[in-house]
Amino acid sequence: MPDALTVAPRLLGGMLRVDTEAGAVAIMLTEVEAYLGPHDSASPDPGSHSFRGITPRSKIMFGEPAHLYVYLSYGVHHCINIVCGPLGEASAVLLRAGKVLEGIELAKARRGNVSNNQLARGPGSLTKALGLNLGNNGAEISDLPGAPIEFQFSQKTLPSVSGPRVGVSGLGGSSDYPWRFWLPEEPSVSQYRPGKPLKGKIKAK
Repeated sequence: MPDALTVAPRLLGGMLRVDTEAGAVAIMLTEVEAYLGPHDSASPDPGSHSFRGITPRSKIMFGEPAHLYVYLSYGVHHCINIVCGPLGEASAVLLRAGKVLEGIELAKARRGNVSNNQLARGPGSLTKALGLNLGNNGAEISDLPGAPIEFQFSQKTLPSVSGPRVGVSGLGGSSDYPWRFWLPEEPSVSQYRPGKPLKGKIKAK
């Protein structure tokens, strides 16, 4: 599998379906962000969890492509990433937003009293709508219909827009890293907000 920067825009318009004991929810991906490697790699990314090298949390990013990297953001929200390639080089795409295609009532039960466009808007909301959490860290993603975690690429390439990543502090959140990709005019896409200024240290997503 190519690296996250190549894969990220190709994920837009694709269908991610998660089947749990409670039922299935499927979304069309409308917003994603690419994250790459350590400071001493060929593709250093100061906004990535992998920037300082392999840690217990980031080691999944260096592993087999087509697996989930799930982490807890600020101790509150679970966020999911799709690990890309090549094997051994940190590379993952954060799933930021989507449009619910299937299981809308289950998604609403998980998310509460929000509009349809808000059900999977933002990485924490997307993960919650799909019913995923840290227990799914490292889970395999398959293109086989009916798989527990299934992904199907869009049959056509959709026009997308790119820009700086959301909420990433320091250089990694600047226009030098326009690695956020989204579908224009899609109401499920989250609002851009810059990262907070750094105070002498680099902070990853």
